[in-house]
Amino acid sequence: MNPPAVGATTEAEDVVWLRLDTALGAVARREAARLAHRVGMSADRVAEVELAVTEAATNLQKHARDGALALRVVTLPDRAAVELLSLDSGPGISDLRSALLDGTSSSGTLGVGMGAIARSADAFDVYSVAGSGTTLLARFWSVREDDGSAGPEPAVAGLTRPISGETVCGDSWSARTDLAEGGPVVTAMLCDGLGHGPLAALAGERARAAFRANAHRSPQEILRAMHLQLKGTRGAAVSVARADFTRGTVENCGVGNISACVVNGDKRQGLLSLPGIVGHQMPAPRSFQGRLDPGAVLVLHSDGLSDRWSPADFPGLFRRRPSTIAGHILAQAGVRRDDAGILVARAATP
Repeated sequence: MNPPAVGATTEAEDVVWLRLDTALGAVARREAARLAHRVGMSADRVAEVELAVTEAATNLQKHARDGALALRVVTLPDRAAVELLSLDSGPGISDLRSALLDGTSSSGTLGVGMGAIARSADAFDVYSVAGSGTTLLARFWSVREDDGSAGPEPAVAGLTRPISGETVCGDSWSARTDLAEGGPVVTAMLCDGLGHGPLAALAGERARAAFRANAHRSPQEILRAMHLQLKGTRGAAVSVARADFTRGTVENCGVGNISACVVNGDKRQGLLSLPGIVGHQMPAPRSFQGRLDPGAVLVLHSDGLSDRWSPADFPGLFRRRPSTIAGHILAQAGVRRDDAGILVARAATP
């Protein structure tokens, strides 16, 4: 099930994580402006990004029990964007429709400024469970399409977060998307470098380099190339999956403690992997097969997220954008005592 020789590769970006505190608004505005200038936005567009990020920070400060903003640059072959994720642990929004009206605010909701964020962003999404947490996504492309649209939604998204106290993350991801008639073919890799800090991050960098050079090959061949590339590093747990959303098939080739599953409705089907360490003691790679029914979503994540989450806990989440899904699961299932990484792929988004 090899894809065509030409495809678009996306991979882990440096993520600026900003925890909820009294200085969040000012710090977030400054970081957002820095990223917006980095992708070449006009002064007016930079101001829009600054305003949206400030509004999101204010919402967290006024209404959330705990939370964080994640800011990053997202790049595709022909364009780049600044992406904002606002993640919190509650109390959730009971009436999203009302919350999206400009100026709406009531106790226990995150209504302030949400309509303004939605209006200025090229891509906007919000998911909330009353009594639990809310995830807000806003993406601002540096240049819009000629017709004013935001262009197609990426089929895959990932998110990483370093262990508390570190600035670099040993978890990393990369993905290649090939467009086929009826839907995308996504080849995805998630890597968890052993330990944490710069040496774990080095393993992740080498894994991405090996993936970029071999993403057109089979998952087993990709993993063999990574094993050679990671020799001399701490090693890593790695999963390489290929999801053909046209044929409805997925294969996963994994070594180590990476969770891989297919979510369909409120059920999840696990994809097997083998014990071992890529770069050190790796068994002969072996792929395991699964089904991708219409609407199914592929999820890979490291052990920096608890594996006890259930799709039934997140009604409607897996119909959202990949970035929203990844952000919400990380916020709800991630642990602070380890690096965390998650990758999500799906055929179509709203």
